[in-house]
Amino acid sequence: MASGFRVDGQQVDGFWMLSVLVTDLQIEKRVRVRGDMHVGGVMFKLVEGMDGMDWSDHALFWPERRRWLLRTKSTLDQYSVDADASLIFTPMHKTLRLQLPDLRHVDLRVNFSATCFDAVVDLCKQLGIRHPEELSLSRPLSRAHLKANFQSHAAARPAARAADAPPADTNTFIGADAASHGSDNSLDGPVSPGRRANSSGSLLDSTWRSAPPGTPSSTLGGSLSGLSSLSHSLTAGRSGSGTGLDGLDSGLAHSPIVPAAQAQRLLVRPRSLLERARMNVAWLDSSLSIMEQGVDENDTLLLRFKFYTFYDLDPNYDAVRINMLYEQAKWQILNEEIDCTEEEMLLFAGLQLQVNLQGSLPRLSSSRAQPPPSPPEDDVASALDQLQVKLEGTHVNGAGGSLTQVPRLADYLRFLRPRRFTLKGFKRYWFVYKDMSLYLYKSEEEADQQPYLQVDLKGCEVVPDVNIAGGKYGIKLQVPAPDGLSDMMLRCESEEQYARWVSACRLAARGRSMADSSFETEVRATQERLALQRPAPTPAISPHTLQIEPDDYVPPRFTKKLRGKLTQKILEAHANVANYGLVEAKLNYIKSWKAQPEFGISFFVVKLLKAKKEELLGIAFNRLIRMDINGNHAKTWRYDTMKAWNVNWEVRHMMVQFDGENIVFECLSSDCKVVHEFIGGYIFLQLRSKDSSQTLDRELFHKLTGGWR
Repeated sequence: MASGFRVDGQQVDGFWMLSVLVTDLQIEKRVRVRGDMHVGGVMFKLVEGMDGMDWSDHALFWPERRRWLLRTKSTLDQYSVDADASLIFTPMHKTLRLQLPDLRHVDLRVNFSATCFDAVVDLCKQLGIRHPEELSLSRPLSRAHLKANFQSHAAARPAARAADAPPADTNTFIGADAASHGSDNSLDGPVSPGRRANSSGSLLDSTWRSAPPGTPSSTLGGSLSGLSSLSHSLTAGRSGSGTGLDGLDSGLAHSPIVPAAQAQRLLVRPRSLLERARMNVAWLDSSLSIMEQGVDENDTLLLRFKFYTFYDLDPNYDAVRINMLYEQAKWQILNEEIDCTEEEMLLFAGLQLQVNLQGSLPRLSSSRAQPPPSPPEDDVASALDQLQVKLEGTHVNGAGGSLTQVPRLADYLRFLRPRRFTLKGFKRYWFVYKDMSLYLYKSEEEADQQPYLQVDLKGCEVVPDVNIAGGKYGIKLQVPAPDGLSDMMLRCESEEQYARWVSACRLAARGRSMADSSFETEVRATQERLALQRPAPTPAISPHTLQIEPDDYVPPRFTKKLRGKLTQKILEAHANVANYGLVEAKLNYIKSWKAQPEFGISFFVVKLLKAKKEELLGIAFNRLIRMDINGNHAKTWRYDTMKAWNVNWEVRHMMVQFDGENIVFECLSSDCKVVHEFIGGYIFLQLRSKDSSQTLDRELFHKLTGGWR
């Protein structure tokens, strides 16, 4: 009953008693208020007589509505607070347990009243990670979330949050702001009091534990003496005794070789694209505060890279960011969230082994000057290519043509258009590629006549089909067609031929021709990846000298397939990258990760308007992909043809408008706001440039991702 009236209905003074729980004191107070009273006045009356405490960080929260009352000049009526409401008076900054991409946990103070986006910006500042707009927070997942479609995280299992909360682990370290909470999460013993935050917000520790016995003092580039003790260090961490390299904690730029067994056990491994799509239900809404989304103090959230477009990745400033990217890539590969070939998997394993070996070596003290790492070779080459374009006005033909000649490729390739119920194989044709179009002729002599087939490759999907050991260099093209995508298969004769043709196709997929300055860079990068996938004649390290656990380097599928040969093959793959430094090995791992066909595609289970079957929608940094439930591509829409995207909040349907076509769908595997945020987030990230101000435009981000509710 509204308390501005007596039982007989006559109006009195309009006051009522508002119930407020003061969480710091765990007492409930009743405050006499009126609807036109400001929130600030309510808080003032609430703390009257409670001297000796600092209430400056406190605010009112309405648990039933999951809403903060932050506008102190707004009235209770404007917030719709009435006599039935029960509020809490609680600190806005609370402790949050954060799982990093390397599966370690850190307890940090977070503003629970700020939007999730702003909270991530603050967290990244504390952790020393640049470009926080690429990351977000998600809830831990369990197998229950992967078994069926749920539009909210809590719908899968009410007790999921409590059951899935990670137990204590040996890799936990506590931030300075959380040290006063007396957490005893670390199994290694009490937290060192020397751990602190520097002026830039990154975490430092002046009393890191010393290296365990047996850590080699020589560099890997020199003699490989001492590898037996290094082998012991690489495997000691598996015992959980705390004597291995897990104890050599050197900050966020370096991660434990083997994470805590508890954290590994809680990882969910999707077994299909459908299960991968269901994992996106865990993302928090960037426009709401984390407390408004049901996250309580000391709950565990996951900090992950959400948008797969990494801007200005600089080894000079991004040691922590590069390490976290490497760790997220590593666990995606090991969890088989991205499908790759056996040769690619062995390359990843070899690079991971090199990172572990380099990471185990003693590093220079922070008091000693360290020479800045040189820029990646690809960046230098790209910069030179761009300078050449500015000076000459065009790009030199890859085959050595004149500056005024339109760049092109021409060669004999084998061609197949897959069809059902056909036994036809590859046929040899003369191919000409120019201006993002492919021309097929029956022979070179007929190249001046009408082509047998002409295909526009702009916006196509490119999937490599390579087996180096078998001499197979294939390219699968999925080309836009009126009824969806049309499949084409090309087969090259040599590695050199493959590198140039697949690079041209990849540029065409991004809307660029061979005249683009990045063509030669793409060719070189492809050749380097192929060279790294070719097994070395002999390992750089003898299998008898260094003992490794293959299960830590490859997924179970390859462990079963290569049983008995796996260690030898990993060491052979490692021989190709044995000269890489720590950061170089991580960057090459990230580069190989980005080269995978499924990299950077976030999947959702959707149902298009008037459709009968569920389908998959893939969202990448530059396009939307419609697929059937098995992952077969049906159609691709690029963002440069998109006019608008919005949500009908009444029926929770999303509409995306393209040139000449609109699609309307319902998202079954998460809230439609998650899909809207992915699209808007990628649009926002594409607006970044080195010429524009590097100030993060938070208002524009929320405009593009908020859904205009």
